[in-house]
Amino acid sequence: MLKNYLKIAFRSLWKYKTNSFVSITGLAIGIGCFLLLATYVLHELRYDRFQENGERIVRVNLFYKSGDSEPINVAVTPTAVAPLFVREFKEVESAVRLYAYGIVPVQFGDKLFNEKNIVFADSTFFGIFSFPFIEGDRKTALSQPNSVVVDETTAKKYFGDESAVGKSLKINDKLTMQVTGVVADVPSYSHIKFNFLCSYSTLSKSKTESFDSANDYTYLLLQPNADIKTLQSKVDALVDKNMNDPKDPSSEVKLQLEAFNRIHLYSTVSGGMEVSANYKYIYILSGVAVLILVIACINFVNLVTARSAVRAREVGVRKVMGARRVEVFRQYLFESGIITLVSILVGIVIALLGFSGLSNLTGTLLNLHVWPSYSVVLLLLGLAVVVTLLSGVYPATVLSGFEPVKVLKGKILSTAGGSGLRSFLVVFQFSISILFIIGTLIANQQLSYIQNKNLGLNPSQIIVMDLGSGISRTKLAAMKSELLNNTAVQSVSASYDSPLNVQGGYTISAADKPQGFQMNITAIPVEKDFVPTLGMKLIAGENFNESDVLRAVNDSFELRKFAFILNESAVKALGWTPAKAIGKEVRMNGRTGQVKAVAQDFHFRSMHEKISPIAIIPEYNYFGKVMVKVRGDDATKGIDLVRQSWKANFPMRPFEYHFLNEEFDDMYRAESRVSTILTVFSVITILISCLGLFALVAFMSEQRTKEIGIRKVLGASVGGIVLLLSKDFVKPMLIAIVIASPVAWYFMNQWLVDFAYRIEINAWVFVTAGAITIAIALFTVSFQSIKAALMNPVESLNME
Repeated sequence: MLKNYLKIAFRSLWKYKTNSFVSITGLAIGIGCFLLLATYVLHELRYDRFQENGERIVRVNLFYKSGDSEPINVAVTPTAVAPLFVREFKEVESAVRLYAYGIVPVQFGDKLFNEKNIVFADSTFFGIFSFPFIEGDRKTALSQPNSVVVDETTAKKYFGDESAVGKSLKINDKLTMQVTGVVADVPSYSHIKFNFLCSYSTLSKSKTESFDSANDYTYLLLQPNADIKTLQSKVDALVDKNMNDPKDPSSEVKLQLEAFNRIHLYSTVSGGMEVSANYKYIYILSGVAVLILVIACINFVNLVTARSAVRAREVGVRKVMGARRVEVFRQYLFESGIITLVSILVGIVIALLGFSGLSNLTGTLLNLHVWPSYSVVLLLLGLAVVVTLLSGVYPATVLSGFEPVKVLKGKILSTAGGSGLRSFLVVFQFSISILFIIGTLIANQQLSYIQNKNLGLNPSQIIVMDLGSGISRTKLAAMKSELLNNTAVQSVSASYDSPLNVQGGYTISAADKPQGFQMNITAIPVEKDFVPTLGMKLIAGENFNESDVLRAVNDSFELRKFAFILNESAVKALGWTPAKAIGKEVRMNGRTGQVKAVAQDFHFRSMHEKISPIAIIPEYNYFGKVMVKVRGDDATKGIDLVRQSWKANFPMRPFEYHFLNEEFDDMYRAESRVSTILTVFSVITILISCLGLFALVAFMSEQRTKEIGIRKVLGASVGGIVLLLSKDFVKPMLIAIVIASPVAWYFMNQWLVDFAYRIEINAWVFVTAGAITIAIALFTVSFQSIKAALMNPVESLNME
């Protein structure tokens, strides 16, 4: 029986080569794309799930609000939080503090590299997190000061094949750290990433418990039966008692617990160890993956049902010879299974070839190893069954249901194949294609709006160098003077944070406000030429000068006086006009001084957030970023000059740089990825749909060969015949546009809600998407229609 099924199946596939090729190609592309997107979605869903204690771990976030200002919610907490929680709450089994150190040089012998994944952690780290050890003892690895655990790749990078344990590394030219362990490389699906994990006790701040500043990430390991909600209520009571002022209900501080396994996809707090993803994008990509697979299956159903009229006589003869309906059903389902199997094999090849491109797009190394052992085999087996049933059950049911008497008399040939169903499936296919096109157009339009919106500053042509350990005032002045002597350099400045991602949280008060008034404000310490270097516009007052710097760097902190530049939002929130703000006495976290200027609002964070109040102050205690603006016509020379100056001033630190506008692009990388994925898969859905449409028109043209011949004999033109064969597909296209447009509008409107600054969805988007789809579909149909219309009518009428 099996041999007979195989023989008939291969004969049928070979006889209808075009249909077979389109069926296999369409299914293979659909399966390959499904496998690619499913791998990425699984990678995101697996985030942090490998931690054995993941269900018992929570992160502590800090929420604070002052007066009428916008609340601030960050992932960092004061140093005292972790030890306090262990003492106060029986639900907390253990706690760990993590402190990210920034980009610093690391040296071993003659090997010197800039490293950015350096984290300091309490000795409890490996009791909470289950990163597997290769060398060393996880219980004692971080118990002593000046200890460091490295990952496997880092160990090989510095020590080759030698044992790493016992070796010493010099970090930041200050700390000599002894390697006490080596762990396996941290998986890409972990939001806690490190190459160097140093003992927290090495830091001077580990010796005191302070609530003065928030710079640590705090994670808690809860007791097995602890309830997060119950613990949260106890935390709220403790914070209200010790940190909130009942006389000032407008100000509030909270320490909020967040489930560890939800951080990557669902966290909305800022300043985490890694930028959180958006669960909406997982839904989008999951839907794209399933819809592409469904479209591929629809192609197969369309082609088989269209071909059913030709195979009706075959069914009739087989039934006359004694075949039962169930046997005919099995035969055609078996044929679907063969096509599916071949398509899966080709689809795997497509996926393997596509992983490198998708990895580059997502910034994550993707391959089949993302799948747990044997799960990818089970997925492919399940896919084979599901696709076979999706694409094969209906055609097999239709074909096996033909009555032999009617079939052999030719009564069913004109109506067989379910033209109504085919029209419905064509509408569904192209509705999805139009949906993707509209989504792509809107996503690209929003990204274009972001990229071209006036930021209030100019990030172009600015070279940024990260200084994890900072730079002294004298060295910065010498480097600046040296660089400005060359015409290729336009300006030089420095700042504590990146000007495009300022995170510092402060409170500000003013002399003309009631006693006790405080307002939340973001602030950034800068070098005096920060404003002109960034191309910011002052709408009142003037920029910092050397006198402002001298007053701000007084050896006695109590005698220091600061000049403040506030943005428009800060001035408005304080109830002033820009002109009246100049000269106002203000106080910010112990810093007193006057407002010297008001800057036009500028975007110092993502456009997902509204512009909030910010203060710029000339404070020289620490600069993490040095910025050099080079002239556009001489950028290469400018970079060379910066490199030479860097080597002269920092001989023990490798020279690395990036342009500030690259940071801007990184802020919207997730949106850019979704836009690119939508673009790519919009093209693929149209390709699959048009492949099916092409084969469908070819088959229908073949069925109407005699009709076309007669029409030509009676005087029909080639254009008239092309119009005859094409018009049947215009109506489904128009219906698809009507169906897809409101669905696309709803989903894209929900996506745009995440942006504080967004475009308005215009009608032209839907018109353009519809026009593109109809044009592509008509081109596909016309190509085959013209071929049929150009046939010699004599040959057409002689065909049987």
